[in-house]
Amino acid sequence: MRFGFSWVGLVFLIMLFVPNGLWTRMKPEGYDCCAKNEPRALLILERAGEVLVSCLALIFKNHDPRGVEPWLAWLGGALVLMILYEIFWLRYFRSGRTMRDFYGSLLGVPVPGATLPVAAVLMIAVYGGDIFLLAAGVILGVGHIGIHLRHRKEALAEAPLE
Repeated sequence: MRFGFSWVGLVFLIMLFVPNGLWTRMKPEGYDCCAKNEPRALLILERAGEVLVSCLALIFKNHDPRGVEPWLAWLGGALVLMILYEIFWLRYFRSGRTMRDFYGSLLGVPVPGATLPVAAVLMIAVYGGDIFLLAAGVILGVGHIGIHLRHRKEALAEAPLE
C-alpha cells in the first residue's frame, strides 16, 4: 500500500457525491416513508462503509494508473460502471422522479443507484490491490444495496416495476 493522494479516488467521489447532492432536493415521492423502516444493522453498515470508502479512496495512491498493464482493465471497468451510474442519474432526473423511476433497473442491473458504485469501488480495490478498500466496499455493499433492495420491494408492493 502506498500512502498518498489518489486522483482516481477524488474523481470517483465527485462522480458519486454530485448527483447524490442533487437527489437530496429531488427525492421520489414516498421515499422518506420507506427510509423510516430501514433496519438499524443495515444502516450502520451503510454509514460505516460510506465513511471508510470515502477516506480510503483518497489516501492510497494504489488506485491511480501506473501505466499500461493488464490490471488497468479493472480500473477501466470501474470507470464504465461509474459512467452507467451517471446515466442512471440522468435518466432519473429527467423522469417524473417516482419510486418506480428511482428503483427501475438499468441494463438489467437491479437498484443501479446502489449497485453500480459499490461494484465500481470493488473494482478499484482489486486494481489497487487494496484489501482495506475491498473490505470497506463489501461493508458498504451489504448495507447500501440491502437497504435499497428493501425499498425496491416496498415500491413494488405499491406499483410494479418493469
